Amino acid sequence: MHKSFTNRLACFILLLTWSSGALAQQHAEQNHGHYVVPKDSLVRQKLAQWQDIKFGLLMHWGTYSTWGIVESWSLCPEDEGWCERHGPYSANWYEYKQAYENLQTTFNPVKFNPERWAAAAKDAGMKYVVFTTKHHDGFCMFDTKQTDYKITSSKTPFSSNPRSNVAKEIFGAFRNQNFMVGAYFSKPDWNTPSYWDPYFPPKDRNVSYAPKKYPERWQKFKDFTYNQIQELMTGYGKIDILWLDGGWVRPANTIDSTISWQRTIPYDQDIDMARIARMGRSHQPGLLVVDRTVTGEFENYVTPEQSIPDAYLPIPWESCMTMGDSWSYIPKENFKSSRKLVQTLVDIVAKNGNLLLNIAPGPDGEWHEEAYSRLQEIGAWLRVNGESIYGTKPVAPYRQKQWAFTGNGKATYQTYLPAEGETPPATITLAGVSPKTVVTLLGYSKPLKTRSTPEGLVVSLPESVRQSLASQPAWVFKRVDR
Repeated sequence: MHKSFTNRLACFILLLTWSSGALAQQHAEQNHGHYVVPKDSLVRQKLAQWQDIKFGLLMHWGTYSTWGIVESWSLCPEDEGWCERHGPYSANWYEYKQAYENLQTTFNPVKFNPERWAAAAKDAGMKYVVFTTKHHDGFCMFDTKQTDYKITSSKTPFSSNPRSNVAKEIFGAFRNQNFMVGAYFSKPDWNTPSYWDPYFPPKDRNVSYAPKKYPERWQKFKDFTYNQIQELMTGYGKIDILWLDGGWVRPANTIDSTISWQRTIPYDQDIDMARIARMGRSHQPGLLVVDRTVTGEFENYVTPEQSIPDAYLPIPWESCMTMGDSWSYIPKENFKSSRKLVQTLVDIVAKNGNLLLNIAPGPDGEWHEEAYSRLQEIGAWLRVNGESIYGTKPVAPYRQKQWAFTGNGKATYQTYLPAEGETPPATITLAGVSPKTVVTLLGYSKPLKTRSTPEGLVVSLPESVRQSLASQPAWVFKRVDR
């Protein structure tokens, strides 16, 4: 990395404000002004590879899908909308937690078929996957030896299924489709007594005792966390990304008092990320470590949630967003249109980011059928226009009104994001383009007729082209200077 870029980056500060409501359950805003370029050359190589593939799949899945509720957060004793409890046990937190954790005894996703997911994701143009091996509730979707609160426990009906180690099955199915593979892992664990100690009832999402006062107890939690991550790094094949959630579990010296949600962290919750990263990379060379919101050497790329930066961001980043309204399965989901999803991908790539799109499996182990249709529609667009996405770099001015700009070698891709129902015009003007530029439309084999004007290069669109564009979520013009 050039020193000039590092200097510019040190001065670059961007605050991302996340959406309100349930989306604010993690954090409110993030300061990305102090990104640290990885020193390890293998990590830098993998980071460059990851930045080229642009589009990934995230899956939140756990016992909470049985009730069709928010993932984990109803266990959290905070007076926030996303923590609300519902149902017959909601009046008493202790009874609710017991009933919630008892979902383990009925969880039986008999329609589990990760090959169908992997095939659909590949057809959609996705190229990496991040799966929730463990969310904050502590239920493990992998065969950990550290706890019996897991899908492979004899308490869980699905444990008798030969594919009960679902994380391993998912990673294998996607790896067979040449995906990069990422393990989502929650640093906080609301089931293990070394984090939420039964003697000290939890008041909020944080550890329920003072780690400094009870160092042996905290060391036990650190070892528990290390051992679980070591299992994932050694028994699940090639892992490319360790995606760590729960940013309140962090060293006290990383708390940024200018950020409101971080001011509420009451304790130093240092789990020794250096030790974890060193171990992970000893087994998985070049492993990308994403310690979300904990700015520094263990946040190899940043992860704005349910939001997109307003402008180009000169560091590696990824927007994690839901295809519907919820991270977890709900019986009736409100899926975004394929037009919206394609335009979101184009917007993100033009600003130097990746899109990690979440789909939530249900309690039977299947997605909503509508999710499959959305992926088919996205894939149809990318098969025609993917060269404007994969392996590209943002090109100034990046985003300008309804235009997005990317490039690869001598080619510049100028993508127009039409409004719903917008009719393609007979001509379209590309401002600031040389008269010698050859302009083509991706999906149309012939060069388009152009004429130079003071306003720019005017491109004529034949009637047949206009008709085909009318149903498309984005129109990609390829420019190559002669």
